[in-house]
Amino acid sequence: MSALALLAIAAAGVALLLVAVIKFKIPAFLALLVVSVSVALVAGIPLPDVIKTVTEGMGGTLGSVAILVGLGAMLGKMIEISGGAQSLAGKFTQLLGPRRVIAALTAAAFLLAIPVFFDVGFIILIPIIYGFAKAAGVNPVKIGLPVGAIMLAIHVVVPPHPGVVGGAGILGADIGWTTILGLVLCIPVGVLGYFVARKLNRREFSMLPATAEQFRLFGTGNSQIEQEAAQGTSKVAVKTEVRTAPSPAMIITLIVLPILMIMVGTVGAVILPKDSFPAQLAAFIGAPLIALLTALGLAYYFLGIRRGWSSQHTGEVMDSALAPTAIVILVTGAGGVFGKVLTVSGIGKALAEGLQTAGLPVIVMAFILAAILRASQGSATVAIITTAGLLAASVADGGFSPIQTALILIAIGFGAFGLSHVNDSGFWIVTRYLGLSVADGLRTWTVLTTILGLAGFALTFVAWILVGGLGV
Repeated sequence: MSALALLAIAAAGVALLLVAVIKFKIPAFLALLVVSVSVALVAGIPLPDVIKTVTEGMGGTLGSVAILVGLGAMLGKMIEISGGAQSLAGKFTQLLGPRRVIAALTAAAFLLAIPVFFDVGFIILIPIIYGFAKAAGVNPVKIGLPVGAIMLAIHVVVPPHPGVVGGAGILGADIGWTTILGLVLCIPVGVLGYFVARKLNRREFSMLPATAEQFRLFGTGNSQIEQEAAQGTSKVAVKTEVRTAPSPAMIITLIVLPILMIMVGTVGAVILPKDSFPAQLAAFIGAPLIALLTALGLAYYFLGIRRGWSSQHTGEVMDSALAPTAIVILVTGAGGVFGKVLTVSGIGKALAEGLQTAGLPVIVMAFILAAILRASQGSATVAIITTAGLLAASVADGGFSPIQTALILIAIGFGAFGLSHVNDSGFWIVTRYLGLSVADGLRTWTVLTTILGLAGFALTFVAWILVGGLGV
């Protein structure tokens, strides 16, 4: 089959996926599987190999994704239910002072977002945002916009979040380099988000009546926000009697420790003699699985048992984190199936050759494809996974270094960062809790995420040039 025909099949497959998800509201997991099988058949993969390709695509992706996403979700749930988020936010506010409340909460959100999914993390911080907004006499949107922006940035480019972990599995990107580079690049993005949000917030936005009433009642104990916060979150059935919130130092340790361990493995692979025992030890310590297991073990004891929780209750809290991640893990696995089909059918290779003919760098195409998919169907995770599948052959045949591959993955993440609008569940979470109308949400949240997505890619592209110039 000609390269042009294969590319046409790929385009039709993506279009079919978008129609299924957007128009017919078919679950992304089911849509990805159906489209993958359809593309496999049309592209000429032999019938006996279709199911084998689907199975290998699912298994190969979930082998690296399911464990990390599950452990990360459990760690995030322990921090959430124990009151660690509130403790962390309060400490940062105390350190930076009441005049820098927005900066303080944004800094706290940066750390909290590493183990906690975006939507859950934002909901956790809403009572804190409301409390400080009410004390300062300002609209919650002035605090909530930069906080939400940095949390979403972390969510799309820093492991163990599902999109970036799944993309790493498909592209063969190193989790360590992705973590290090993602965090480094998110720092200036977060700072920029603070100033862009302040610019956007110069105008006053009218709060929706329902949110205005919740905000008015906040502090009386009668608001729905406070009732949800008292239960952990509205999405969690587990209720916790929080006696004393864990110290901010403990929360910071639990978040930073696995990052440091992963960095040990990444740096050790560069500076230590290959195949030596120190290199093997560093690789073991820095394996994301070991790093997250270590942090989770410490959280089990210090956030649970030591603070008076029973083993049964601590286990229930951890288990409650797994059910919401099931759909995320399955969608990620189905994205891996799509990527495997594209590779086996030869579509990925045809796309790689097309990119070379067009003269577009892979990293630029990574950003553009992810941005288009994000705007079209809404889910950042689906956009990242699908883009990774489309570009897997180009990356595999490009001879890129581990750092370059990680930067390609980060570019995909920043492409999936922007253009958050009405087809994105995160858009509705932010606008609902901050009391923004759809029009005001498009003027603020959509504009903010798009600007930061472009800025994040610009920084990533600069890093790409520097890495190429240094020959790293």
